[in-house]
Amino acid sequence: MSPIAVTRLLILAAVWGASFLFMRIIAPVLGTVPTAFFRVSIACLGLLVILALLRVRWDFNGKLKACLVLGMINSGIPATLYSVAAQVLPAGYSAIFNATTPLMGVLIGALFFREPMTLAKLSGIFLGLFGVGILSGAGPVTFDHQLLQGALSCLAATTCYGFAGYLARRWLDHQGGLDSRLSALGSMMGASLLLLPLFGYSVVTQPPASWGGWDVWLSLLGLGLVCTAFAYILYFRLLSEIGPVKASTVTFMIPAFGVLWGAWLLDEPLSMAHLYGGVLIAVALWLVLKPAAVRA
Repeated sequence: MSPIAVTRLLILAAVWGASFLFMRIIAPVLGTVPTAFFRVSIACLGLLVILALLRVRWDFNGKLKACLVLGMINSGIPATLYSVAAQVLPAGYSAIFNATTPLMGVLIGALFFREPMTLAKLSGIFLGLFGVGILSGAGPVTFDHQLLQGALSCLAATTCYGFAGYLARRWLDHQGGLDSRLSALGSMMGASLLLLPLFGYSVVTQPPASWGGWDVWLSLLGLGLVCTAFAYILYFRLLSEIGPVKASTVTFMIPAFGVLWGAWLLDEPLSMAHLYGGVLIAVALWLVLKPAAVRA
């Protein structure tokens, strides 16, 4: 993998890791569904402005419908599922389940897209999950119906991510590919269309007690424009460059960056567990990202 691709992967992890800071400010005030809807809709509007300023030609090459469907699979449905999980799961468990995305990618690739599964790649994924578990510091919880519901919601979301990565390469990269900025715009449009009726229903049946102040809406702008619009441009670029499994390893690094942002900006404490988890994640990334051995 090229140094430029590695740099993009690290930037994406840092940006998505920062999204947790914004979510801590927004979600308790607005609620889960409004937060998810505003996130994708602000990202959609931001991408419209970016494409207009850069004078990007609106030529989807007949792939607009595919972008809309991908947005529903890759953004709209997972956002809703994680909203369900957030009601019943501790944050540490959500981070662990989110990091199963590369594992889902490997399994889905092997089962449905004829992708080779190597021992190093599979070992790296499980090692990464172990590192994320240590890093998140998730403690034991009682196994009950709510835990099962939250776990299944998270796993369904990561399954969506796994399928979306391969579908993006199959639907968007043929016939000359598609500009990553257009891919991101189409994706956010699809997610916004999916979440719009859910947002309307939630506002009618259970409106937020407060629509927040300037801190909430500035955080929403950061979440939508930087952590979603800009991040998805990077993500679709990485999908084309390094493939869905390697691109999905960003989920291993997101908790690490979340810890770093929290320590820097929120004065959250660091411990040796963070060091141990970070080392395991680094080894896992090397196992998954290293080039396969070429047979003579």
